[in-house]
Order: sequence, then C-alpha cells, then structure tokens
Amino acid sequence: MASSIDLRLPAVFGTASLAVLMAAMIQNPLAHASEELVFINQGAEWTDVERLGYYSQDQGSQIMPLAWMQALQMDGSSFLERLPEYGYLPNEHSQPAGLPVGFTTNDDHIGMTCAACHTRQIEVEGTAYRIDGGPAMVDFQSFLQDLSTAMREVQDNPDTFTAFAQAVLGAPPSEEQLAALRLEVAAWFLRFDTLMSKALPKDNPWGPGRLDAVGMIFNRLTGLDIGEGTGHIIADNIQVADAPVRYPFLWNAAIQDKTQWPGFADNGDDLLALSRNLGEVFGVFADFAPEKDEWRILGVNYLATNSANFEGLAALENHIKKLGPPQWPWQEGPLAIDQQRAERGKAIYESPTKTEDGGCAGCHGIRKGTRRVFSEETWATPLCDVNTDTREYQVLSWEADTGVLNGATIPFLKDPLQPRDKAFSILGTAVLGSILQHSSPIAMEMETIAKKNADRIQAVLGDRGTTIIQKFATDLQALQSKLITAENKELIGAFRDLPKVWRNQSSQGRCKDSFSDPDPAIVYESRVMQGIWAAAPYLHNGSVPTLEDLLEPTAERPSSFQVGPAYDPIKIGLAAEQTQFDYTYVTTDCDDRDSGNSRCGHEYGTKLSEEEKKDLLEYLKVL
Repeated sequence: MASSIDLRLPAVFGTASLAVLMAAMIQNPLAHASEELVFINQGAEWTDVERLGYYSQDQGSQIMPLAWMQALQMDGSSFLERLPEYGYLPNEHSQPAGLPVGFTTNDDHIGMTCAACHTRQIEVEGTAYRIDGGPAMVDFQSFLQDLSTAMREVQDNPDTFTAFAQAVLGAPPSEEQLAALRLEVAAWFLRFDTLMSKALPKDNPWGPGRLDAVGMIFNRLTGLDIGEGTGHIIADNIQVADAPVRYPFLWNAAIQDKTQWPGFADNGDDLLALSRNLGEVFGVFADFAPEKDEWRILGVNYLATNSANFEGLAALENHIKKLGPPQWPWQEGPLAIDQQRAERGKAIYESPTKTEDGGCAGCHGIRKGTRRVFSEETWATPLCDVNTDTREYQVLSWEADTGVLNGATIPFLKDPLQPRDKAFSILGTAVLGSILQHSSPIAMEMETIAKKNADRIQAVLGDRGTTIIQKFATDLQALQSKLITAENKELIGAFRDLPKVWRNQSSQGRCKDSFSDPDPAIVYESRVMQGIWAAAPYLHNGSVPTLEDLLEPTAERPSSFQVGPAYDPIKIGLAAEQTQFDYTYVTTDCDDRDSGNSRCGHEYGTKLSEEEKKDLLEYLKVL
C-alpha cells in the first residue's frame, strides 16, 4: 500500500487570492496615497499590488479576537489607534480599515505578518520615505507590555470589563455571555502574561528597532504550546529574552543560501523558506498545540491545533521574491550620488585585502552559493567571525522540558527529543513535523482510516482486538521513512546543529562558507550589501548607528545614541537627533562582548584615510 503513495513536497505551495485588494488598488493606487510620503523605487517587479499584498497577507498569527482589540482601551484611548506610537506604519488599504502595515486578520483574530517587522520609514527634512522589506523602527517590547497592561485592567477592573464586554458583545450582554467572556479573557491573559512577565527584560529593554526574536520564539513554543495540561503551559521553560538583534532586511532574502543571524538555516528555495517562515509565525502568536497520537506516522499530530496559514506563508515568500533593494532616493540635488567618488569607492569595496584597508566584497560580494532542490541559483552567504557581540549564542544553547514532544522524532532529519532537550531542537522538530504532515495529505488520510478501523475492531472484539490494534499502530510508525523523499530531505539543513562555540575575546576575524568542529567560532551571516544604506543601525545587534561610525575602531564608535526614524544621508544611518521615541541605546565595548549590546568588532575600513572613507560610503549608496 505504501509504495503507491507520493509523499513528495510540491515545489510551489500556492498563493492566496488578492482579488479584493487588487480591485482597491486599481481605484486608488497606494503610491499616491499621501503627498508627504515617498515610496522608494525597489524595482519594476515591486508594484503597488505586490506591496499591498505584502502589507496585508495573513500568515496565521492570532494575537487576540479582532473585536477585543477594537474594544480595548488604554489611558482613555483606543489601543488599536495607539499602534502608530510604537512605530507601526499606516495602511490606508487595510481590510478591515484601521490596521497598520503588517497587521491583518485570521479567523476573526487580529494577527501580525512579516511586514510589521520588515517595513521601514525614514524621515529627512520633513519628508517620509517608505522602504519595503527594510528593518522596522518599531518598539515591539513596549507594544507587548502595554497590551498586557491593558488586558490586565480588563480582567481586574469590573468597570473596565463591563465597558469592554459591551463593546465586544453589544449592549446589554446576557449574564451567560458575560461569564463566558470572563473565562475567555482569563485564559488569554494567563498565557500572555505568563510569557511577557517572564520573558521580557526589565532592566535593559530591547528598545525600538530590535528584539530577541530567537529567544521569544523559543519561549513561545516551549513555554505556552507543548505542555501536557489543558493550558499547554510550561512556565519554567520561559527565560529572559535578553539577546536583542535588529530586524534584517528582506530584499534578496529568498536567494541567500543561509539565513538567520547565526546562519544556522539553509535557505534558497520554497521548501526551506517555508521552514524559515513557519518558525517565525509560531513565535508571533500562532495558535499551536501539538498532541501525542499513536495513530500518526510521526507519533504526534502537529496539525491538531495549528493556525499557521501555509498558503499565506507561500504567498508572502512570492512577494518577497519580487522585492528589490531600495534605490538611493536622491537622484539629483545636493544629496545626489557623486559618481566619481563612488567609482573610487568601488575599487576600495572590491579590493582583495579584507583588512582594515577595505576589501568588503570578499565577504559581501555576489557569488554563486549552494544549489537547492527547487532553485537553480542562490547567493553565497558566508559565515563570519569578526569579533562582534556573542550574546545570541547563549540563547541558542537554551534547554527546555519537551512536554508532549518527548520522544518525537523526524526520521533522518531530527533525533528523538529527550525529556529535556535544546529549545533549538524542539523548534526544529515542531516545524518539520508540521511541514511533513501538511504536505502529505495522503499519509494523513491513511492515519485517519487506520484509527477508524481500530475503533471498529475494538467495538467488535473488545480486549481481544488489542493485538491487532497495536499492530496497526506499529505498521504506521514503520512508514516514517516514506515521508522523507529525495526532494524534501534537504530539510535536514533547515535547523543545523551549531558547532561548539567559544568565548575567546581575541579571536582573529574569519569568514568562511561553513564552520564545523574542531573549528568552532561565533559567526554571523555575511549578506550581500545591496540596499545597505537603508538598514541602519548596523551590526547584527544594531549597536552602531551609521555606516560612517562603522568605519571607525570600536573605541571611537558612539557609546550611546538615540534611536528613531530620522535619517542622516551624509553619515548614512540614524540621525543624531530623534523625536519619535524617548530612547537612548547604550552600548558596551570589547570588554563585554556578551552583553547583547556590544559595539565591538568588524573593524574593516578603519585605517582608510578620511577621503577614502568618503569614497567608500559614496559607493555604498549605489548598491
């Protein structure tokens, strides 16, 4: 029976319909939505329709019921209308109206999509410039904290609850409706507050433009989703997420051959992109609760409760494929590129030295990467140890109780999880198990049929049918290998176990396509630098405000700076004066590389003359 089943994953996962949005675009093009807002040229394929789809495409995130968010108040004002205060950008074409860029709906819930964290807006001399796919300048931690505070008020204050209930249910709600809503609010708040109270750093918040994405994904999955009780909570699995990094830019993300800041994930085609994006949506409010089930080939039902929108994730990736790097917006006038200076800078950028004298292309140049099953071409994304902050490697070593996933395995891809295992391995197992089950509907049908047959045997034979039923279950488990094909076996690289890492503060900078024992290093991905001018602040943890500062030795870089959307086109990065956020980012030097905030490392170009530095900076505007 198994030999006739085709369990290969398709190369294309399909797209969600954008017909309604496209019709709205035809009548009211987004590019002309505001005379004060300039949409930067990001290539001929990045049309208004693509942009709007990217802004609103659901990926399965469910923060809370939409009606709750619409009813929620904080300090006498609508919480939904306060979202721009955290840096979230207006989307005049959102459906329903009033949702910012990157906020959308899923099954009557409000959720986030990747555009919320990967859409940038910079401000220069009173004009705003929109950069799609750029690192967002949003204060995610304050948003999470305030949301928890507002819902605590709903739960604890009877008057606040009454007003909230009337807005959600309509006036006057019945006693039964009120009782049911109280239970729903209490259940939601228990989970949300458990996560936020234990995970969010109190003394050193992330600040605008940064978050500990990996830590929060680990905490969300291991702390709220895999417990064996009805609430699925394992509170002791939640740790302080204190390794914030800046949001990466998304243009060219689809063709990198590795991704994630530490470069642990193979990348470059639709299948690997799905694993990357599914892990992200698990961390950003997906409703996920796997269940042990002996009638599943993998021994776990990863789709029992799983709000991830697989087709939506594929549609988002298809949008990103068409997203080009932003073109320097000032093509004429005093901010226009000095072409002669840029030509001199190109020679420095392409120099083979890879030293303090230049040589950027050695690590950041475009060259062919690893070929993937569903893609003919990728760009090499070397891993570089350049003495930068090491904190993220502490997070990657976290361990957690595995709960309902104890013993779960993905044949040929992931070893069985132990009662306590790495959070990294738990995430990999959950993601890969979900993908295999979603992409193998015939296998899922086999499981359902086997369970029905077992129930019939049990009903007819009672205890005498136990042996037959156990054989059914054993036979299903024996089919695990059939889930893995030549095509989808590349998922083994979606969550590569990292080599042992070291804390040698005086390591020499190294940049290679891969590192492995006995050659350990603290490495981060080294991406092609197209559009780098639009990605401030710099280094993986955002500890350097401008490209001009990055060409200085660590000791001469700013020890603190304000963070916000105001942009300096001369220094290329964050302007010294910011007004949107009252936040100053305080960094550490090379004496504390494990702070999460160290500005240490990447001292390339630091020995260039002042004129040569200006030449190089001018060329970086061209990319």
